[in-house]
Amino acid sequence: MADNGVHQLTQAELMAQMAELQAEVKRLAELSTQNNAGKHEENGSKGKRSADLLSVNPPKEKLTLDNPFSEEITNYQMPKNFTLPSSLEPYKGIGDPRAHIKKFQSMMFFNGPNNDPVLCRAFPTYLDGAALLWFSKLPAGSISSFKELAKSFIDYFAAARIYVHGSDYLATIRQGPQESLKDYMTRFAEATMEIPDLDPAVHLHALKAGLRPGKFRERIVVTKPKTLEEFRKRAAGQMEIEEFREAERIERKQPRRDADRTTRSANNKDSRKPFKLTLKFDNYTRFNTKREKIIKEILNAKIIKPPTRAGSYQDQRFVDKSKHCAFHQKYGQQLTSA
Repeated sequence: MADNGVHQLTQAELMAQMAELQAEVKRLAELSTQNNAGKHEENGSKGKRSADLLSVNPPKEKLTLDNPFSEEITNYQMPKNFTLPSSLEPYKGIGDPRAHIKKFQSMMFFNGPNNDPVLCRAFPTYLDGAALLWFSKLPAGSISSFKELAKSFIDYFAAARIYVHGSDYLATIRQGPQESLKDYMTRFAEATMEIPDLDPAVHLHALKAGLRPGKFRERIVVTKPKTLEEFRKRAAGQMEIEEFREAERIERKQPRRDADRTTRSANNKDSRKPFKLTLKFDNYTRFNTKREKIIKEILNAKIIKPPTRAGSYQDQRFVDKSKHCAFHQKYGQQLTSA
């Protein structure tokens, strides 16, 4: 029976096709099982052979480094008083390799004039991590001078060069409002130390651009120094002027301090002067009797309150008995006669 030109399978035809498919699946499964069994047997035999080889000749761990130096360097007798610098950090494969080379050479000057055998033999001591692994892979006898060793080291770790700043960073350095020219140029010089192969023209332009507004900057704009040396000469004069002004400022403060100190000492001296009674009148009525008698009569009449008992003036053994105070009733003190 046809429907829209498409032949419809009968039930018998469908059953036949299903039987064929089941038979094909069964055949493929049997083939897969046979292949897996063969692989297991092959792997088993290989594993057994490997185990046998391991039991007979186990691999040995490499505990020594290959010597990449020539016979001349290897057989060189190191100086008796040679000492390794202790302040140099080992290079681990991160950072500028050229900077490490320069630091190493400068510290090795401590042992006298550098020579290739000494530098080559000492250099691996300051390697660690990836750098030490690099050194261990150098071909035996491939290094005959420190120049060759340094070049191979720099070339291999060229990609690891990490700079703190580039030349663009110099444009961010500005002289502070109260910063002296000397301090500014010192800070600027420290920044340029971190930038390799700095163009002198870029250096000079950034140095001039960072100056704060003022007379010196105007002078630089007018004179237009073409080289760093010309700029430094003009800057040297300006730095002398600033130092002179600072010295004057300190000197101006010094007299004030001395004057204040003199005033304070004078005030202290005045405060230590003894009390002096100032007479209120020019003439006074003279007493017709002694003061001692007048005081006794005042005390007897209780016109004033008698004084409290005073302490001894001094050791009674040395008291002057010829002097007696009627008011305090003590020997050793006497009222002045009228």
